[in-house]
Amino acid sequence: MTDQNKAPNAGKVVIIGAGHNGLVCAAYLAKAGFEVNILEARHEVGGAAASHEFAPGYRVSSTGHLLYRLDEQVIKDLDLASHGLEMAASDLPTVALGSEGRHLKIHDDRITGEDVSREDRNAFMAYRERMLRFARIISGLDDKIPPRIASGERADNIGLGRLAWSIRRLGKKDMREFLRIAGINIYDVLEERFENELLKGALSLDGVLGTHLGPRSNNSVFTALHRLGGSVNGKQGAVAIPRGGMGAVSEALVKAVEALGVSILTGAEVGHVEIENGKATGATLVTGEIMPADYVISCADPKTTFLKLIGPRQLDAGMVRKVSNVRQKGNAAKLHLALDGLPKFTGLEAAQAGHRLVVAPDLEYVERAFNHVKYGEHSAHPVMEITIPSVHDASLAPEGKHVLSAIVQYAPYGPGSDSAGFEAQVMETLARYAPGIREQVVASELLTPNHFEDRFGNIGGHWHHAELALDQFLMLRPVAGAAQYAAPVDGLYLCGAGCHPGGGVSGQAGRNVAQLISGLDK
Repeated sequence: MTDQNKAPNAGKVVIIGAGHNGLVCAAYLAKAGFEVNILEARHEVGGAAASHEFAPGYRVSSTGHLLYRLDEQVIKDLDLASHGLEMAASDLPTVALGSEGRHLKIHDDRITGEDVSREDRNAFMAYRERMLRFARIISGLDDKIPPRIASGERADNIGLGRLAWSIRRLGKKDMREFLRIAGINIYDVLEERFENELLKGALSLDGVLGTHLGPRSNNSVFTALHRLGGSVNGKQGAVAIPRGGMGAVSEALVKAVEALGVSILTGAEVGHVEIENGKATGATLVTGEIMPADYVISCADPKTTFLKLIGPRQLDAGMVRKVSNVRQKGNAAKLHLALDGLPKFTGLEAAQAGHRLVVAPDLEYVERAFNHVKYGEHSAHPVMEITIPSVHDASLAPEGKHVLSAIVQYAPYGPGSDSAGFEAQVMETLARYAPGIREQVVASELLTPNHFEDRFGNIGGHWHHAELALDQFLMLRPVAGAAQYAAPVDGLYLCGAGCHPGGGVSGQAGRNVAQLISGLDK
């Protein structure tokens, strides 16, 4: 939008947090004519969508390392390609690492591997097609303001009607199946369909990665559908590695917002939101400086926003209780290895080392790994999603060297998070598949949920700010009464991953909030 087309005097906005959703929100609001200032407590922007150097010459994505949900409309609207966003690798296959090099390769609806029966191959084609259809039901809601139930408002009734119709359009058979499995556990769904244990273990990982769920936990099918709802270059269910790591997404967004005149102030920690007569009027930094605004938007997690930035005194007891009960304890750790060469995985060709590698040998293995974290312990035999991004992007490591990035389940939030002991267990697990990897390690870093809380400020260290489950989804995310992005304080909005549509680097919450505020201002 050109300056001539902007609405004059649209209002002043303060956004708390320069995560990717905050940056997206700022860009859309700036295009609509608002004066936007972003306040970021850290000295770097991007929040969890960041890259960092953990050893001299070795860079890695700080948290998530695969891009699979970034909204393609956001990419187009903000022209992120012209601001430097580029994929180093797209549509990565998945390799399920098996014992003695007997691996499975999963790509689209095809499986290759000597131990997979024809029945499993055919069943997987049908499973993949149906899961993608079901995922489109959920992802079709991602760019919408969640409708309220029984509000009586026309917009909410229309939204609920559209949801019901999208499910009905599946046809009687698939509609019944969607309603049957959407809220149950992925263990039973996979056991019903497949024989191969390695295949079932690998598919279960999509339902539990980054969550406080095991394969037998309800909602694990739902989280798998959420993951499958995104697309890369128009292909649903694909995953990609951005060139430069996940921080490249944030860097492109920063260039986009700066080109639109947005001000970003780093090292600017907000102490509290200013509230006068029930309306947010700005944000006060810990230094005491007040940043006045017509609208305040918080990208922080729900508990930080409501219990720290607003404060319980500004809320009724019911809201305080609901927010206090939001489940947002993290369970995912992140291992970074600086390696003096490409690791050799038994039975894996060098070209396959750049694929998405998963350690989830069978359903019982994954469930046993989850059992530990229930009692505040790290998993003795963890499950992992492994990437070696330097295979595709040589800029991440010195010439001839490599970086390994692994999301590791399960590591507890709290006093049971012993990173040194857990790292030893993780390395032992890795060495079963890549026997010489210990000797190749130049430097290592293991980040637990406690580290993520300290580094990014999200209470509980949950990557998605709040657990994604049916009771924390859509019109209930993060809680009823604040699920349409508007806080119960006039002029205050939420746009972090703790809002609809949930976690993953998508930018959809930021865009939705911007469109909501732009609509209110007209």
